[in-house]
Amino acid sequence: MKSILLVTTVLGMANACTKGTTPTTGSVAPGAGYQVSGQFTNAPAGTKVYLAELGETQFVSRDTATTDDQGRFTLTGTAPEAGLYQVKLNDANQVLVALSNGSNIQLSGDATKLTDNYTVKGSKDSEVLQQLGHNMQQSKRDMATLETRYNNQNGRADSMKLIEAKFYATQAQNTGVLKQLIRQNPSSVVSAFAVSNLLNPEEQFAFIDSMSTQFKQTMPDSRYTKALAAKLDPLRATAVGSAAPEISLAAPDGKTVALSSLRGKYVLIDFWASWCGPCRKENPNVVRAYNKFKSKGFEIYSVSFDQDREKWLKAIKADGLTWTHVSDLRGWESAAGQTYGVKSIPQSILLDPQGRIVAKNLRGDALEAKLTAVLK
Repeated sequence: MKSILLVTTVLGMANACTKGTTPTTGSVAPGAGYQVSGQFTNAPAGTKVYLAELGETQFVSRDTATTDDQGRFTLTGTAPEAGLYQVKLNDANQVLVALSNGSNIQLSGDATKLTDNYTVKGSKDSEVLQQLGHNMQQSKRDMATLETRYNNQNGRADSMKLIEAKFYATQAQNTGVLKQLIRQNPSSVVSAFAVSNLLNPEEQFAFIDSMSTQFKQTMPDSRYTKALAAKLDPLRATAVGSAAPEISLAAPDGKTVALSSLRGKYVLIDFWASWCGPCRKENPNVVRAYNKFKSKGFEIYSVSFDQDREKWLKAIKADGLTWTHVSDLRGWESAAGQTYGVKSIPQSILLDPQGRIVAKNLRGDALEAKLTAVLK
């Protein structure tokens, strides 16, 4: 199982570095900006409380306060638009809130276990963000438990397959919970952030695209709306339901083979490389699927990101890959990889007999299950 902890957590982002501009201090006239005030238990007088805005790549410091002898504090600032902010005591105790000008949030909790135990009032978006954080933390715990079980199987294939199946089922369930929260809050900046950062656009393109359309109506000027649109535009050409762009590259014998020459069959475009460990580990699954379905109208068109011709050919032979292979031997600069926006391998795309994309990144038993369904 590759990278079993695939779920990104909101609170994981809160652990990012907070380097940025010099913190600003001072008060803001009522209504002119935002205010975060509150009270923490187990916070001695003089405890530092930091406020930082989530920028494109890091948190940027916006204000700093100190608690009084009752654990009370106030943070203030102005915001050009609604966004996500980090309230932090230390790396182990921090939360995210949503702020915009006019926000007046009350935050409370135990300073020694703030991340898992805090209350936020005065901001519907911040309440949504808290629920999102709780959901993602639970998802992280679920994935970690399954990863531990998987790694303790000592190579027992049957048990590992069962855990892998449970992993994918749990991942699907957690994704469903996330999508439901987003649907319930279509006008929230938190939803726009979550869609852009916590869902895989390759696997959830239709849902993400539909939410992007809503965000353009409800939050047209939001940075998150704009970032999401910019992310989706390059993916439209290879979205599920689209006609697959043509690929025409050289086979090992030097002859050019076009992807369209396989039209009429279900075709798996398989992006891989001889030097890619996860690709080589996945190859037995692909071989098994090919041998099972090749007589039923299934073909594979493998595009290698190799640069060394001999290593490419040696891997094809060693792994028993007896289907169509092409490469321009340009590594990550592969023309086909550029066309399909491939950023990581292994990556696969399943086409129907008309050359339309019907599925992406089918791994292990998922590939066989899909082929069983379409090649009845």
